[in-house]
Amino acid sequence: MSGGVPAGAVARVSAVRRRGRARSTAVGGGLVLAAFAALCISLSVGDYTIPVPDVAATLLGGGDGGTRFVVLELRLPRALLALLVGCCFGLSGAVFQTLLRNPLASPDVIGVSSGAGAAVVLAGGLAGLSGTPLSFVALAGSLATGTAVYLLAWRKGVSGYRLVLVGLGIGTGLTSVISYQMTRSEVTEAQTAFLWLAGSLNGRSWPHFWPLLAGAALLVPLTALAARALPALQLGDDTAGGLGARVERDRLALLACATALAGVATAAAGPVGFVAFVSPPIARRLVPGQGAALLPSAATGALLVLVADFTAQHLIPGTQLPVGIVTSVIGAPYLLWLLARSNRAGQGG
Repeated sequence: MSGGVPAGAVARVSAVRRRGRARSTAVGGGLVLAAFAALCISLSVGDYTIPVPDVAATLLGGGDGGTRFVVLELRLPRALLALLVGCCFGLSGAVFQTLLRNPLASPDVIGVSSGAGAAVVLAGGLAGLSGTPLSFVALAGSLATGTAVYLLAWRKGVSGYRLVLVGLGIGTGLTSVISYQMTRSEVTEAQTAFLWLAGSLNGRSWPHFWPLLAGAALLVPLTALAARALPALQLGDDTAGGLGARVERDRLALLACATALAGVATAAAGPVGFVAFVSPPIARRLVPGQGAALLPSAATGALLVLVADFTAQHLIPGTQLPVGIVTSVIGAPYLLWLLARSNRAGQGG
């Protein structure tokens, strides 16, 4: 015995932790390999098919001029953008769901994505903005909506259930604003807005990628730093406070990071639905018992968006669908299943 704890119990706990770390490493490596394979396929397949070895040679500096143009200028920025958008959404959803202890808590469910959409539609319709300025408008709309949800849900603290309900209410109101503005817009403006609201990577290039990369390079480390308080916060406010956590400050920092991650991803690709919602549950099932599973959630989101975008490009010959339509086909049934399971368990009201 050591300190009153049986040596056998310590050994069993250590063994469980080693198995958990080994599984997390294996799952992480598998997700990275799957994402790399999907990346190679997405760079290879298209109207002009390029063999995978030629794609690899081009990425390493070889290839002829035509191959370099197709791979490096047309396909690579879109594929990398899909990976980064999925990473940001997956990480954001994992923080929201873990912190609020609610599987419905994700930026597209609690109104953050609707805030970005409303801001873009209003700015485009009323102020005539277009192009890059709309990306900053979308980010501002996400942050403003997240702030409003937090303040309205505040009652000497924030509970996950109350924040989700407030977010659903605000999101519904913002969706009405979007619908109203769409009915007042010209046909061409409405078509452009609808494409953006569906979440699309069509026509994306390097100028769309670099701002997202800069935002992710800042926000991902900040999220990792703020997430150090997440294990304590998962135990509840009273327990976390007893362990020395500054509950409200730490919660606010995590919510701010998660909202900003969703905001920069939405600014780059539009509100790609359900990625933040389904990525964390998938990741937690891949690595059970590993808590928030932030990195697996980010990797799962990246793989999901890349595969969904590849499907959107090639599902219907001659037509490129918005990636958000494909992710919604995946996410909507999961949401219905989750609600049905909650009702069967007596938790659905």
